[in-house]
Amino acid sequence: MEIRNVAIIAHVDHGKSTLVDALLRQSETNLGKATENEMIMDWNELERERGITIFSKNAAVVWRGTKINIIDTPGHADFGGEVERVLNMADGSLLLVDAQEGPMPQTRFVLKKALLAGHAIIVVINKVDKKNARVNYALDKVFELFIELGATAEQLNFPIIYAAGKLGKAGLSPELNNMINIEPMFEMIVKHVPPPKIHVDKPLQMMIVSIVYDNYKGRIGIGRVESGSLRDGMRVAHINREGALKNHALTGVTTFSGLTRVEADEVPSGDIAAISGIENINIGDTIADAEHPNPLPAISIEKPTVKMIFSVNNSPFSGQEGEYCTSRNLRERLYKELDNDVALIIEQGLSADEFIVSGRGELHLAILIEKMRREGFELQVSKPEVILKEENGHTLEPAEDVWIEVPEQYSGMLIQKMSVRKGELKNMHVENGIASFHFFIPTRGLIGFRNEFLIETKGAGIMNTLFAGYFPKWDVVETNLHGSLVVHEAGVSTAYALLRSQERGAMFIGPGEKVYEGQVVGQNAKLEDIVVNVCRQKQLTNFRAKTEQVTGDLFPPRRMTLEQVLEYVGDDELVEVTPKSIRIRKRILRNVLRNKLS
Repeated sequence: MEIRNVAIIAHVDHGKSTLVDALLRQSETNLGKATENEMIMDWNELERERGITIFSKNAAVVWRGTKINIIDTPGHADFGGEVERVLNMADGSLLLVDAQEGPMPQTRFVLKKALLAGHAIIVVINKVDKKNARVNYALDKVFELFIELGATAEQLNFPIIYAAGKLGKAGLSPELNNMINIEPMFEMIVKHVPPPKIHVDKPLQMMIVSIVYDNYKGRIGIGRVESGSLRDGMRVAHINREGALKNHALTGVTTFSGLTRVEADEVPSGDIAAISGIENINIGDTIADAEHPNPLPAISIEKPTVKMIFSVNNSPFSGQEGEYCTSRNLRERLYKELDNDVALIIEQGLSADEFIVSGRGELHLAILIEKMRREGFELQVSKPEVILKEENGHTLEPAEDVWIEVPEQYSGMLIQKMSVRKGELKNMHVENGIASFHFFIPTRGLIGFRNEFLIETKGAGIMNTLFAGYFPKWDVVETNLHGSLVVHEAGVSTAYALLRSQERGAMFIGPGEKVYEGQVVGQNAKLEDIVVNVCRQKQLTNFRAKTEQVTGDLFPPRRMTLEQVLEYVGDDELVEVTPKSIRIRKRILRNVLRNKLS
């Protein structure tokens, strides 16, 4: 059977997972009960909630006697570590572009990686069924992007296919009426993606690019067989990233069929396989022939740019809502994450209760924190900080390219806020009342800006960022300067007290919530912190009074998501994360002690 290995790459929300759904459903593969769900590939709870792909996944379909291994990749640059390693398994890529928006910043990121990997690129103009689709505009922008990224003449001669992923249709022309099903996509993949180079006569070599855990089989390594073939029970050499070698006998060899792994007696060169029987197998390891143990070149992954301090929760409410609260629990969980996430770095902090966790961006680390709190962990984290680098005696810091689209009336506000944060305007144009900007800005300046940006533009602004590299350190970068409303004493908040406190700024809590001294319960309208009493009771008298007046005048509290809280938190503040709550607190809880030190 012929094999094709193809990766699907695109910007967030351009329809990757929807298109993969259509390919899976219309193939000759039995998918079982999975067909009852929408977004078959995005099985993870976090992915379904956020509508984005976070983890790369494998599926395989059979179409007219050809097995097509499909690799769904994340579209967000914060999960670039996933993209970089799984592209090694493919020989070609489907580049998905929204027919209305055209190529976006993350399209640039994943396309650059695919071109460097030497992939055959098929351009898919998706969502042609949109009311405001601009097919020719999207195609022109894709061509410009290829030239900008230094594509060869052969790569510039890319095949084009048009699709409406949600309807499960594709065609060689953008007219929706001429499209019947997704078959033209299969034809295009078989015709233009080259089959993998097969080296059956050479010794076994396989690079592990992904790890999954099975309760019965333990750690399972997934990768493409580069040469030779894999057989169940055979003895292999396991070579880790440091070069240490150890022989093992494989206890299981599986290959992909639809969304499931099926047992296989032998997996030939060029196919994607999953192996079990090697206890400490990791991403980047080589599985080689026991008699000719030759390692493959290690996967190179771009370094993290943002770090945070994860520590044991020591607030007055610690241990009340979480199942795992100790430093041992925290250490084990963080180091376990390293098995699956090659873009993450974990180091011991100043004390045994602290760990410095470095990742590719705020979202990358926020997803890790969210996973941990859902698993029952309780912890506190610091404000995200950029990672500085020393080179030739100079201090360098990361910077980003930022593309922003806002209604024209907000353009003045945007330029002013970006210039305060050391943003440099590279390009600007206005079309149909929408102003588009391209800024170059230090990563430090972007920390805490997204939330402020959404509030200022009343949710009408769109912002996309892309890591630009390391540059000489900026002197002073203004970030999310704010004043906080800090609790005066422990107790339960009352509507009477909140009515007075809300005159100072926006509140984060409502009446009847437990609070402790030093907890941040609101944002002050001015830049300094103010201590407020949110637990004060109204003095009782023998006069009757209506309570509706008090609660009716209360503004609804501003409830923030984990990402918004991480952007808001200041240098002297921490985020307390538990399975049930997300709170902001001062590092030093006692108000008297904090005032003395300041």
